[in-house]
Amino acid sequence: MSSPPGWDGRALRHVTAIRYVTPLREGGSLPGLMEADDLGSYAVKFTGAGQGPAVLANEIVAGELARGLGLPVPELATIDVDPALARTEPDQEVQELLAASAGLNLAVDFLPGALDLDPLAFDVGPEFAGRVLWFDALVGNVDRSWRNANMLLWHRSPYLIDHGATLTFAHDWAAAERFGTRPFDAGDHVLLGARPDLDAADELLAPLVTADLLAGVLALVPDAWLTAGRGPGLDSPAAARDAYVAALLERVRRRPEWLPAVREQVAAGRERPVQRAPRHPSWLRIGGAGR
Repeated sequence: MSSPPGWDGRALRHVTAIRYVTPLREGGSLPGLMEADDLGSYAVKFTGAGQGPAVLANEIVAGELARGLGLPVPELATIDVDPALARTEPDQEVQELLAASAGLNLAVDFLPGALDLDPLAFDVGPEFAGRVLWFDALVGNVDRSWRNANMLLWHRSPYLIDHGATLTFAHDWAAAERFGTRPFDAGDHVLLGARPDLDAADELLAPLVTADLLAGVLALVPDAWLTAGRGPGLDSPAAARDAYVAALLERVRRRPEWLPAVREQVAAGRERPVQRAPRHPSWLRIGGAGR
């Protein structure tokens, strides 16, 4: 089977951080803007943050799965962080975070000048809205709401970001068996008012979620992030990868049990909130060019 659009199967690029620029305080995990040795700038999410490496594993699994399904996601990379970079930081919290995150961390390509995507100001269309909603229902992403869209508009194109809150079974593998049929509440989804074509998305995307695609996605996750904090029986990278693949394949197979409720919410629609002006996320208000 040919590769889905946007998926090339390559390993994530690896870069080395050379400067900590500023904390990005919109999230609870205190990501930071950093410059790397490839002359690029990245929003870096740290292994030493509160929820640990499991969240970074989910960022890669969900983000690269989205890419494999043809959805736009900023490039992800691994980034090596030297704790010595913390010596010049005046913020004690940042110093402690960098010290606790020595070694490999997750880097998200910086999109200079990007705006929070507001579907009232930029119409993504039913086809794109349907694909995003279907994907979010697949991975259990409740963190794409009117309160926090987790979508950016960059050069008139939408990008999906921040997938650490997906795949919650990875924090409690005893819940993996229930994940396959777990209901998805789309009532507060930011694209619900964009007339999502959920049926077209299901027809297009479901056949693409194959064991081969998922295995390729899981191969991108560093071994240490897969085993950190895992329960009995999942203490090897291979076992954790197999568990992710099995849970997601079961989720696709059981979609006749959770997709109808999402379809009903789409049909019911929702009252759109008051239109708000697009704004720059704080982590993109900083001057300078990206790669």
